[in-house]
Amino acid sequence: MINRVVLVGRLTRDVDLRYTASGTAVASFTLAVGRNYTNQNGSRDTDFINCVIWRKPAETLANYAHKGSLIGVEGRIQTRSYENQQGQRVYVTEVSVDNFSLLETRAAAQQRNMMNNQQPPVNDQYGDMNQNFGAPGNQPSSAPSNATFNSEAMPTNNADSANSMADPYQDSAAGRDIDISDDDLPF
Repeated sequence: MINRVVLVGRLTRDVDLRYTASGTAVASFTLAVGRNYTNQNGSRDTDFINCVIWRKPAETLANYAHKGSLIGVEGRIQTRSYENQQGQRVYVTEVSVDNFSLLETRAAAQQRNMMNNQQPPVNDQYGDMNQNFGAPGNQPSSAPSNATFNSEAMPTNNADSANSMADPYQDSAAGRDIDISDDDLPF
């Protein structure tokens, strides 16, 4: 059976690092993962996925990732149950993380934190978790939007570039096709 999960999202709060009685590190966190489609209202919904990670990776994640950090996780879905203080059985479904990746640089995270501190508080409960960071449409630019590529800025030898564009498999020195046997091909 296959049970693999790959998620990319932002941490909704700082990672909660704890230790078991035997001293094993365990961290829990929630990822906000935006959906790729819009709902009937024209906005994008966000799923909040509970995750758990164990041992040294748990400590590393807690040290380097903070609320709002963009991370990727790989793991499996697991279910468990426990009895709460009222004696009721509680069932939990979560992602047990095997690997994670920090998907933004420290400088980008610091800049995001500075920008978040300067913005007025958001009225909704979760803020805008569906921002598409790094997309060309969301980044302010000092260049005009109708800027074009200046082909004159790059000097080229017109004879060489015309020949190389005509047939990339032609031996430009001899003017003949390259001889490749089927045994030389990697596929």
